[in-house]
Amino acid sequence: MIFQAIGLMSGTSLDGLDICFAEFEKAGTTWTFRILQAETVAYSEDWENKLRNAIQLSSEDLLELHSEYGFYLGKKAKEFIDKHQLENISLIASHGHTVFHQPQKRFTLQIGDGRAIKLETGLPVIYDFRTQDVLMKGNGAPLVPIGDELLFSGYDACLNLGGFSNISLSSEGKRIAFDIAPVNIVLNHLAQQLHKSFDENGALAERGKVDENLLKKLNALEFYHQQHPKSLGIEWCHQHIFPTFGNMEITDALATFTEHAAQQIAHVINTNNIKDILVTGGGAYNTFLMDKIKAKTKAEVIIPEKGIIDYKEALIFAFMGVLKMINEVNVLSSATGSRSDHCSGLMA
Repeated sequence: MIFQAIGLMSGTSLDGLDICFAEFEKAGTTWTFRILQAETVAYSEDWENKLRNAIQLSSEDLLELHSEYGFYLGKKAKEFIDKHQLENISLIASHGHTVFHQPQKRFTLQIGDGRAIKLETGLPVIYDFRTQDVLMKGNGAPLVPIGDELLFSGYDACLNLGGFSNISLSSEGKRIAFDIAPVNIVLNHLAQQLHKSFDENGALAERGKVDENLLKKLNALEFYHQQHPKSLGIEWCHQHIFPTFGNMEITDALATFTEHAAQQIAHVINTNNIKDILVTGGGAYNTFLMDKIKAKTKAEVIIPEKGIIDYKEALIFAFMGVLKMINEVNVLSSATGSRSDHCSGLMA
């Protein structure tokens, strides 16, 4: 069986819309993939502000944005298809953009109505991958472990460094996964106060000084001492992270939080006896952060080709859409904590 699908991914760090067109082939029980075309569409200042402030909107305005963003996704997908003259597309799978994520209260919200994407492109669309898992008492995250299990099983573990860091690995015959700590959602927030969109290569953090008292306070947060499965959302950062910086120098805040993230990530690698780990997501380009992680662990840290670093999540959501289309499991309960493995996503 061969499928060609487009994955759309917008991360919490708001660095743009990732679009990945890939081919998936199943032979027996083995899946393989090829990324055929991929690109990131940077958000305009207007769209970046809309998405960043969506959490503050009234219910009516949020519903309006849900529809508007769906048409935006559809238009960008159509432009991508036309630009690359793509044919034989089985489906579009859209993650949407996360506004709320509170699985303990049984809700999560990724805006970007899939029906609007279908109206713009005329293609089958699968969207809203997280809600069913949350309703099944899961965390609704992480979802990418199904792709790690079926497409990237050659590594002991897979680490994604996006807005949040998350890891997946095999343990006692099961794929477990969980969020580790915020990364770019905090580092970008701090860098923007110095009029930078992000801390390139960690250069700003490298200039700062680690505040040991704040570091201890961050490491003591309850989340880090909870058992997996567990996941994080922007609300948690607003409550527990952003207020802790007070009026400290931004470079010192960056240095401290980079050290904090590196310590938490290395701790997870070491306690799980991971021998080699594939690292993807924007944080893989933060050489200061990566050097800190490498210094704190004996595991082989593998940074793959740019296409995998940048588009692994969009690739896996495309794959999840394919699995939904053929009614196969695309969410692992061992990763999310839901009642059972299941096939998630709405079809438009």
